[in-house]
Amino acid sequence: MKIEIIRGDITRIHADAIVNAANSSLLGGGGVDGAIHRAGGSQILEECRAIRNRQGKCNTGEAVATTAGNLPAQYVIHTVGPVWNGDEEKCIRFLFDCYKNSLRLAETLDIKTIAFPNISTGIYKFPKELAGEIAIHEVRKFHSDSIENVIFVCFDEENEEIYKKLLKSPL
Repeated sequence: MKIEIIRGDITRIHADAIVNAANSSLLGGGGVDGAIHRAGGSQILEECRAIRNRQGKCNTGEAVATTAGNLPAQYVIHTVGPVWNGDEEKCIRFLFDCYKNSLRLAETLDIKTIAFPNISTGIYKFPKELAGEIAIHEVRKFHSDSIENVIFVCFDEENEEIYKKLLKSPL
């Protein structure tokens, strides 16, 4: 599996699936979540509402998929990252789950290329270096018959530098 690191806006990435750092309501919010809902249009929100009506909220670490609406992708995989709250062990486990469950769901959708944001490192305050270690470790250890390319889309220079450095190291 090829891993790429780029700086940019995930809503403009051409991939089979982009991952949304969603909140548990699935109804949009700030940061990446709000940007994806705004750029993707009402179709994503309608599908998220249908998911909520069927299963209730999306728990931390879980992942669900919708189509991508107006985005240049086929799917949006919504995963709920942990809020950094001092329970380091639990937060780490949940962030691992975000990546693992998103990748598993991507496989069921026969995704070849998937793009991830820096999950939980914005308003949820997860330490960026630790989040990067978890993301790259989980992607490297995931074995897939369908996923060929994983793109980490970093919104800022700090995350981009962290991810590039981590990708060069043998974690």
